[in-house]
Amino acid sequence: MLTIHPLDPYSAGAQALLAAADAYSRSLYPPESNHLDHAEELAKPHVLFVGAYTAANDLLGCGAVKIMEEYGEIKRLFVWPHARGQGVAGQIMAVLEAHLRGAGIPCARLETGVRQTEAIALYTKLGYTERAPFGAYTADPLSIFMEKQLSE
Repeated sequence: MLTIHPLDPYSAGAQALLAAADAYSRSLYPPESNHLDHAEELAKPHVLFVGAYTAANDLLGCGAVKIMEEYGEIKRLFVWPHARGQGVAGQIMAVLEAHLRGAGIPCARLETGVRQTEAIALYTKLGYTERAPFGAYTADPLSIFMEKQLSE
């Protein structure tokens, strides 16, 4: 049984997940290709940051969505390696997308790296398609930009 609920980005569990995600990203990409939101950004009122927990209250993963004017941006989706392949990331994504729908936001967008093939496969399975850079992003050969229309 997995539960997903808001997570304090300053909590020890969140900080451990974010540090592991940062280390993973730094192992794959140069600094200019990493677009990592830190706790200060994740704590802002327009951001929903959630954690996925087991029945024993073990934190398995996290994810965030930032509500922008016309879309929501998915950020910081990360699952501990031992918990991957169990649907945790998909369940986190479902909660983030439901939050956007509830707020009347018609579209979810994200940026991921070309070397994160598992993430790209998940997003594609969930209905995300490639698009041009958005917001403050610029074209980067190491980035893939994706979106999904959430309106029915």
